[in-house]
Amino acid sequence: MVVKVLVVDDSGFFRRRVSEILSADSNIQVVGTATNGREAIDQALALKPDVITMDYEMPMMDGITAVRNIMQRCPTPVLMFSSLTHEGARVTLDALDAGAVDFLPKNFEDISRNPEKVKQLLCEKVHSIARSNRRGLGSLAAAAPVASASPPGKPAAVPSLARPSASVSAPAPSSAPAGGAAVKRKAYRLVAIGTSTGGPVALQRVLTQLPANFPAPIVLIQHMPAAFTKAFAERLDKLCRISVKEAEDGDLLRPGLALLAPGGKQMMVDGRGAIRILPGDERLNYKPCVDITFGSAAKSYRDKVLAVVLTGMGADGREGARLLKEGGSQVWAQDEASCVIYGMPMAVVKANLVDAVYSLDEIGRHLAEACV
Repeated sequence: MVVKVLVVDDSGFFRRRVSEILSADSNIQVVGTATNGREAIDQALALKPDVITMDYEMPMMDGITAVRNIMQRCPTPVLMFSSLTHEGARVTLDALDAGAVDFLPKNFEDISRNPEKVKQLLCEKVHSIARSNRRGLGSLAAAAPVASASPPGKPAAVPSLARPSASVSAPAPSSAPAGGAAVKRKAYRLVAIGTSTGGPVALQRVLTQLPANFPAPIVLIQHMPAAFTKAFAERLDKLCRISVKEAEDGDLLRPGLALLAPGGKQMMVDGRGAIRILPGDERLNYKPCVDITFGSAAKSYRDKVLAVVLTGMGADGREGARLLKEGGSQVWAQDEASCVIYGMPMAVVKANLVDAVYSLDEIGRHLAEACV
């Protein structure tokens, strides 16, 4: 199937280069371009593309506002271009909140220096997000939490989240346990959550439902560049009742604290409750890698881990989940209907490694019920 793409950027050079790169793929067709957010909305409505590539900073209307409008009027998978800076990370996270599916660095040097690598990465991203679950796109933007006014420190309360249409789901695959099964309550020593595409908003939705006195330590593994994870952890910390920080080597696990694996590196946990941060191994596709963290948790805590696999492409987390199950731990997966990309959860479901499958809005509530 040919993927129809709308390219949106105020730079004529960048529009041309992105269009040329995409058009070189016989299974991608650039059906239009736009120079600002208002044009993007009009073109999205008229051309009905399968994917939109979007810049942030544009005249007339910025990319985030355009994404929010598109998600309300004609939900379409959007790939944002962003700079690899702290400010670029903040803007990109805002775009993901607005409903964008994924992002790529906007680096003119890479385009001129390594065009083949850029072409491969961009085309792979476009093909991947073309398979996004459109039913969930608009609801993610509508339900993105915004911290209410509160005293310095943690917010006193988190606004209620809109119920997404995607939560009315198709039945889980026959190999997956029914989502309505009773939650197994246990004194877990660790909750481990792995995710990729669609994960930033999914993690917000899950973690904002947890109480400040959540009784278990949490580790988070989100596929994300090194420049982004600190900003993402800071964002989660402001939104959540629990504390969230980017993990550092030597950090200690403690109840009510979520540690986010730093981008470009690997995170492991040991039996003493300490975090180990290791250099990213070039032989591994993902840095951080869910399998690495899950595997270390299985070795250190045997049957005392509750692992959750959320939305994302690929199968990262499957082999780590296998080790956790062999040790007697519990594994949950997000259901297909509420995933942006049903790849990672599908991998653990098809391998018969899950104890329960829940919609995104159910996971945080069930975590609070399960951990004692």
